[in-house]
Amino acid sequence: MKSLSEIDTTSKRASRASGFDWGIAEEVGKNTKMLEMLGLPGIKNLNHYYKVRKTKFFEKIELINELNPKKKLEYCPIVTGVSFLDQVRTLENLNEIKFKNIAYPILFLPFISRASEVIGRKISLKIDNINFLLNYNHSIYSNALQDGITTVGNDVIVRFIENSDSFHESEWNELYKLSEETFVKENESSKQSGAGAGLTDND
Repeated sequence: MKSLSEIDTTSKRASRASGFDWGIAEEVGKNTKMLEMLGLPGIKNLNHYYKVRKTKFFEKIELINELNPKKKLEYCPIVTGVSFLDQVRTLENLNEIKFKNIAYPILFLPFISRASEVIGRKISLKIDNINFLLNYNHSIYSNALQDGITTVGNDVIVRFIENSDSFHESEWNELYKLSEETFVKENESSKQSGAGAGLTDND
């Protein structure tokens, strides 16, 4: 089994050999490592994309808008991802961003995951009928994790999600009330019997 370090390094070098500069190649290496770590087919899609890229051109998008319509060719997932990550602090003011025809959209996904960490908000990504929830670049939830190659995402939608608690205020109040039972004044007995560090604490 290949290590994450091998995946990162080989993906980076292959990206440079495919024509990207070292800066973008570094980003692709990190992204591919992340995809494989989360059980998504990063290597499969990257390898297939670079083979196709030898004989086919892809659209490069520099300025991302709320609506990014279909062009003659599919959008390059890497250039689109880099542009999105660079512009995310402006883009987050939009509720929803739509793209038509992003090639190999799994390669676009890690850029959105990292953007979630940059702005401190969850981001929803929909690739045709597959939904992803990206959580601050720490985890990905999906309704359909598949292990194959997706050559094009016909409809790709990015939504910025407002931060909110996953629990009701009443549940928080109940738990907080229970926690208040620990708010007692220390005495010699509590100090020695478990409240705080004991006499034999060697940390």
